[in-house]
Amino acid sequence: MFQHTVRAPALFAGVGVHTGAYTRVNVRPAAVGAGIVFVRTDVRDRDNLIPATGEAVCKTQLGTVIGNAAGVTVSTIEHLMAAFAMLGVDNAIVEVDGPEMPIMDGSSLPFVRILDRAGLRPQEAARNYIEILDTVEVIDGDKRATLKPADGFEVAFTIEFPTAAIGRQAIDMAMDEQAFRDELADCRTFGFLSDVEALRAMGLARGGSMENCVVIDDDRVLNPEGLRRPDEFVRHKALDAIGDLYVLGGPVIGRFEGVLAGHGLNNALVRALLARPDAWRVCTLAEELREAV
Repeated sequence: MFQHTVRAPALFAGVGVHTGAYTRVNVRPAAVGAGIVFVRTDVRDRDNLIPATGEAVCKTQLGTVIGNAAGVTVSTIEHLMAAFAMLGVDNAIVEVDGPEMPIMDGSSLPFVRILDRAGLRPQEAARNYIEILDTVEVIDGDKRATLKPADGFEVAFTIEFPTAAIGRQAIDMAMDEQAFRDELADCRTFGFLSDVEALRAMGLARGGSMENCVVIDDDRVLNPEGLRRPDEFVRHKALDAIGDLYVLGGPVIGRFEGVLAGHGLNNALVRALLARPDAWRVCTLAEELREAV
């Protein structure tokens, strides 16, 4: 029912999957109502604060990038944001000394462990939830992302790829902290070997490897250890969506449905919801309990 921040600073470091840049991160406690704010500590000649909001998302090609009016950006925030969302971190300052968050092992699990070690501290204010009151949907050809009213947070996702390594996969589950820890947090990002050269020519995937990505070649998974789960691919897409939704500024009470969706459509859905003030409201569990009584 209460807002939380980290109890102690959480430090970690690693390479960015796209830039290949080695960056260090310090997640520090923040005040009530601060939300999640990224700070580019290597930028000193202009505004280096970037609040993680729906409007701040400025690029969504193979990851979520946020930026401010001064043109300062931080990329690939979604895996940390998913951990924040599901562990219940409402307020935090994320200091990063480079352009991209470390990819770690390609999942949210390292961030979950880092936050567990730091611990969380309750704050003297009610947690704000984003309650979905009416269906909002965005469609792009055969791709679709939807938010619908529900009693709790639910996530459904469907993907389909023309390779026997993936094929058609779908999940549909009620989502809370324990479900995230048990079912989604360890699911890694994935990519195709055939795309690597083209991506690197575009300045992407320069830090990608089988240490931080499930790599597919034709119908085979190349990683020697194989998959962590038979449907790891669709589960990772659900993880991404949870992180992308957390730029709304609070955990969602509603049902998310994604069909062949990615970061771009997830953010289009966030913006469509924000443009429909009649379709959602900010509430607290204390309000919900009073109304129930």
